[in-house]
Amino acid sequence: MADQLYIGIDSGTQGCKVVVVSRSLGKVIAENSSPHTLMENERGGREQDPAVWVTALETALESALSQSLRLVKDGQVKAIGVSGQQHGFVPLDRDGQVIRPAKLWCDTETVPQCTTITERLGGEEATIAAIGNTIAAGFTASKILWLKENEPENYRRLHTILLPHDYLNYWLSGEFSAEHGDASGTAFYDVRNRQWSQFALSAIDPENDLLAMLPPLRDPHQPAGRIRPELAAKWNIPSDVLISSGGGDNMMAAIGTGNVSPGVVTASLGTSGTIYAHSNTPVIDSRGELAAFCSSSGGWLPLVCTMNVTVATELVRNLFGLSLKEFTQTIAASHVGSGGILLLPFFNGERTPALPNGSATLHGMSTTNFTKANLCRAAMEGVTFGLRYGMEVLERNAIAPNEIRLVGGGAKSPVWRQIVADVFGTPVVSPLTTEAGALGSALQAMWCHETTQGSKATLGEICDRFIKLDQESRCQPDEGRRQQYGDIYSRYQQLEGELRRINS
Repeated sequence: MADQLYIGIDSGTQGCKVVVVSRSLGKVIAENSSPHTLMENERGGREQDPAVWVTALETALESALSQSLRLVKDGQVKAIGVSGQQHGFVPLDRDGQVIRPAKLWCDTETVPQCTTITERLGGEEATIAAIGNTIAAGFTASKILWLKENEPENYRRLHTILLPHDYLNYWLSGEFSAEHGDASGTAFYDVRNRQWSQFALSAIDPENDLLAMLPPLRDPHQPAGRIRPELAAKWNIPSDVLISSGGGDNMMAAIGTGNVSPGVVTASLGTSGTIYAHSNTPVIDSRGELAAFCSSSGGWLPLVCTMNVTVATELVRNLFGLSLKEFTQTIAASHVGSGGILLLPFFNGERTPALPNGSATLHGMSTTNFTKANLCRAAMEGVTFGLRYGMEVLERNAIAPNEIRLVGGGAKSPVWRQIVADVFGTPVVSPLTTEAGALGSALQAMWCHETTQGSKATLGEICDRFIKLDQESRCQPDEGRRQQYGDIYSRYQQLEGELRRINS
C-alpha cells in the first residue's frame, strides 16, 4: 500500500519552509526552505511582492518533494496545508491579479488609519466590545484604509481582499477562501461570533461594500479546494490533492506544538515573538493588550505579540559580523544582566505594549561594561523581557503555564532556551521538529483529508501521534538566576515606563 504524504508550507516574513510528513513512518521525512526579500521605508512601511512568496514556495516544495520521494518511493501526496504570516493585506483586482505589494504585519505606516477607524467605531472600549480586539497597528484593517487614502487609483481597482495564506491557497487551488483563525487577526472579524464584522468594515469604508470583497470562511477541517491541474502535472502529484483551510503562522504553530487543548503554552522566538494558549471559549482582554484570536483547530487562541525578537538579535549579530555559533559563544561568555546594560528592542516599534512609533534604546553603558559580549547578551535578554511582559498579560487573563513549548529559530539556541526558563521561572522544552508552523500545516492537512474520508479522528489525536518533545532541549529554571532576572526585569519595566512618553 502506498504511503500517504502530507505537505506543510510555512510562508513567513523571512522565507518559506516546507516539510513532508509520512503517515506510515510517523514523522517529517523531508524539509527545505527558500528566502524572501523585504521592502522597507523610513515611514514604517514593510512590504513584500506576493510573487516572491510563490517563487520561494515552489523552490522549497520541489526540493522537499524530491527528497521525500527518494526516501519513500511509493509515497503519494494526499493534502497540502499552508501557514502564512498574519495580518498582511493582498489586494486583488477583478481578474485575480495582485494590484500592489502586500503590506505586512510589521508595517507601522498605517498608524493614523488605526486612529481613524477606532474613532469611527466609538473609541477603544467600544471597539473591543464590538470585535474583541483593538485596531492594532499591523492588523489588516488599517492597511485597507491606507490604500484608500494614499493610492486611490489602486483602491478603485480593489475587488478581492486576501491575507497572505489566503493568497497562497488561491494560487494553489484557484479558489478564494478564508479561515477563522487567520481572519480573527484582521480587526474586521467578530471574534465572539466567529464571523466577519460589517460594523468594522463600514468604519473602514462607509461608502463601499467591503464585505462583498471578502472570501467565504472555512472551518479548520474543511478543504479550501484541490490542487490546480497544471501544478499537479508540474510536480507529478495526484490531481485530487486537497488544499486544507490552513491558517495564520501562530495558529499553525499551535497545532505543530500540540497546543490544541487548554493547558499548553507556546512561545515563538521568530522575527516577532508570540506567546499563546488554546481556549475553548473567547478570551477578551479589557485593556486590549491580548489578541483575542480564534485558533485553526476549532477553538480560540489568546495571544500576545511582540514585534522584535530575532530582528534585534540578528541586528546585533550582524553588527559584529558573527556566525550563529560565534554569537552563542559570545553570549555564553557574558553573565546574567549583561553587566548592567539593558536593551529596549523596539526596532520595529512595538505592539505589546502598544508603541507603534517606538524606537530601540540601549541603557546602562559605562567604560567597563561596554563589551561585545554584554551587547550581544543584552539583545537576547531584552527581547526575552518583552516576552515576559506578554506572559504577564496572559496570566492577567487567567492563563498560566506549567511548561512552555518553545519554537522558532531562536529555540534552537541552548543559551536562549535557558535564558527563557530563568526569566519566566518556568520549564522550557522544544518539539523535535522546531519548524512548528510547517508541521502544524501538514497535520491540519492530514486532519482535513481524514475527515473527507469519513474518519472520526480528532486533531488532538493526530497531534499526539506525530508531535514528540525533544527531552534533550528541556531547561529547568535556576532559582538563583530567576531571582536575579526578577530584579533586572523590574529595571527593564522602569526604563520602559520612563521612556513611554517619548516612544508614544
